Amino acid sequence: MASLWPWLAVAGVGALHGLNPASGWVFAAASGLRSGDRSRVLRALVPIALGHAASVALVAGAVVLAPSMDRVALQWAAGMLLVAVIAHHMWRGSKTGHAGLALWSFMMSTAHGAGLMLVPALIPLCMSEAPAAREITASGSLALAFAAVGVHMAAMLTVTGAVAVGASRGFDVALALFQRRPYGEPKPRR
Repeated sequence: MASLWPWLAVAGVGALHGLNPASGWVFAAASGLRSGDRSRVLRALVPIALGHAASVALVAGAVVLAPSMDRVALQWAAGMLLVAVIAHHMWRGSKTGHAGLALWSFMMSTAHGAGLMLVPALIPLCMSEAPAAREITASGSLALAFAAVGVHMAAMLTVTGAVAVGASRGFDVALALFQRRPYGEPKPRR
């Protein structure tokens, strides 16, 4: 990848994912609005990033371990995760906090195929006996794949944070207009 265009494409796709409401910007903006602390908008990006990274790790692990993976155990693990999410939601209600946001990010990222860009680099590890696989692995494609994931996730989180901050500020401006006061002036006390 000596050319800059593939890196720009990876970053562009990450930016497009950041624009998608499923990337978490809605929840990050809501976190700041609900608490009244606008710095929480950006702090919500940490669990979003952790959930996304866990999803990428799951896909990478599934590809590498696929030949030796027990399908029934995987189905049980997925079912137990679903039961844990339901129990957590019932116990905590709608106030799930950062753990709930990370879990939601993990589930949404996994559902949208996070980490699939690593598959071409990881498949040779599974077929290490083939001569072509040794050539692909030796050329550093795994390092390039992880670098691409990093660029993709950085672009996604940058755009997610920018949209979340913009939505939060836009809500403040709309509320000021609705209350017929200049933006930045404190709300009148009753």
